[in-house]
Amino acid sequence: MLTKRQNLLETIKGGNPDRFVKQYEFMNLIMEAPLGVEFNYGQTWKCHWGITWQWPEGQLGMFPVHDKEHTVIKDITEWKKYVTIPTIETSDEAWAAAIVRANAIDRNEEFVAAFFAPGIFEMTHHLMGMENALMALYEEPEAMHELIEALTQYELDFAKVCIEKIRPDAILHHDDWGSQLSSFISPEMFEEFFLPAYKKIYGFYKANGVELIVHHSDSYAANLVPYMIEMGVDIWQGVMNTNNIPELIKEYGGKISFMGGIHSGLVDFPSWTPEIVAEHVAQACKANGSKYFIPCQTSGLPIESFEGVYETLNKEIDRMSKEMF
Repeated sequence: MLTKRQNLLETIKGGNPDRFVKQYEFMNLIMEAPLGVEFNYGQTWKCHWGITWQWPEGQLGMFPVHDKEHTVIKDITEWKKYVTIPTIETSDEAWAAAIVRANAIDRNEEFVAAFFAPGIFEMTHHLMGMENALMALYEEPEAMHELIEALTQYELDFAKVCIEKIRPDAILHHDDWGSQLSSFISPEMFEEFFLPAYKKIYGFYKANGVELIVHHSDSYAANLVPYMIEMGVDIWQGVMNTNNIPELIKEYGGKISFMGGIHSGLVDFPSWTPEIVAEHVAQACKANGSKYFIPCQTSGLPIESFEGVYETLNKEIDRMSKEMF
């Protein structure tokens, strides 16, 4: 029986996996790194970028507040006036928990996986609001290029420290690039503004021992897959069925793999049942096959909103492995 790591590599290289990869099982995520990301259910708080966040009780996630008072960048042409780049923690003390966790992982069995969020595109609209960020790409491209360059340098500085401290051999990197039906920006605009940034970031990780780039975007982004390949993404996590996954596998399998196919909103909700989960897992596995595809909820972490969903997904993936391998 292959290890989790070996089975993942066989899957994404089109080799001979002996079972389906079960969601995130191949990545041991180091969430203890001092990234500055907070998850405060039922609260309002300000993060290290000065962004005000809210996670209302009863809601499934958090999002920035973008009213006149709380929006960080009030004028993109003066972004340097409003944005203070946070200081990156470099001490062994700050990284102690992450180092202990990373050192305890059997790298023959699992990938030691760093985590980074929010990504470059998300940071632009977290700082100024979605409408303002999208308009600024058209109206003030020079200022947006400057902001993106600064955000990219911050990520590179963090990556340098992260690699030094925990020696990750994988990274799960978040940046949502679309809705369920379309990308937020055109491929041409993505190529101009965001491809260069990610080529730098993912290129740096790859040049420094990171074997596996897993990019999360739970969205439609089929029109951006060629750029994902160019920037070095090995696995697109969060791929929704609105992307026609079988066609993507046929066209791009061997260059990139696809992790998702199970819409979290259709399985992880208050009245979910094991039967509903079983139906969606079977559909995903049968439609997409055993190579270049990892059945997974589209959610960007190995978590659940309603108790029992994640483990039930894993059990059903095991069942499909027995049926299809």
